Amino acid sequence: MNIQSAINKEVFIPRNERLLVAVEVQRRKRKRMSFLPPGAKGDYTTFICVSVTNTRPHQLFITKVKQFDGSSSFTRRSQWTVEQLRQVNGINPNKDSPEFDLVFDNTADQWVASSSAEKCIFVQILYHACQAYWEGKAGLLGKPGKLSIASQRGKVSQSAEHEVRAGPSGHPPASRTLQARRKSYVPPKQTEFINCQSKLTGDACTMNLVIYRCKAFLNRMKNMMAAKQSRSPGRG
Repeated sequence: MNIQSAINKEVFIPRNERLLVAVEVQRRKRKRMSFLPPGAKGDYTTFICVSVTNTRPHQLFITKVKQFDGSSSFTRRSQWTVEQLRQVNGINPNKDSPEFDLVFDNTADQWVASSSAEKCIFVQILYHACQAYWEGKAGLLGKPGKLSIASQRGKVSQSAEHEVRAGPSGHPPASRTLQARRKSYVPPKQTEFINCQSKLTGDACTMNLVIYRCKAFLNRMKNMMAAKQSRSPGRG
């Protein structure tokens, strides 16, 4: 079982969520963990995860998960909704790089991924998950454009019925409900993606994702081979 499957099984499935992507990261400026006593050594691995609930209406979450050295289990440390995610900064829009920033309502984190490919996979999946989430939410509340078109199309066919059914207000109950929804609908402020390569936030991204997954796999294999060679005793 790979790391992402293990995190999904231990952290997200019990909470009725589904893991979309997880990226191993380190802080560009490491902070001391407040829950550790002074002088204690906190060796751990951090993962930033994107998950979605299995129940409708779907909710999208960004979660920080840690795995402490010597432990096979994963611990959920912090979690934010996508509404709290104000900005994703890809740092360099001109080339692949492992650095990225996440800005939330109450905090901002500067990360460096284990590889540029891992970061690109994360940003790409996060971007399209956000787009799907906001489009789905707008559909539930009623998109102003569609409501306007529907209203215009219905004017002619309903004009005769208005005189009979509308009553004193001049509008049928369904029309009044539709107008109330349109007036009360406030488009949410969506997550801003800045300094991200266009190939990560564009429509033609399926092939890019495949390429990045291959690069990430090769990078992990390279690191595993290097770690194995460093542990093997020297021959002389």
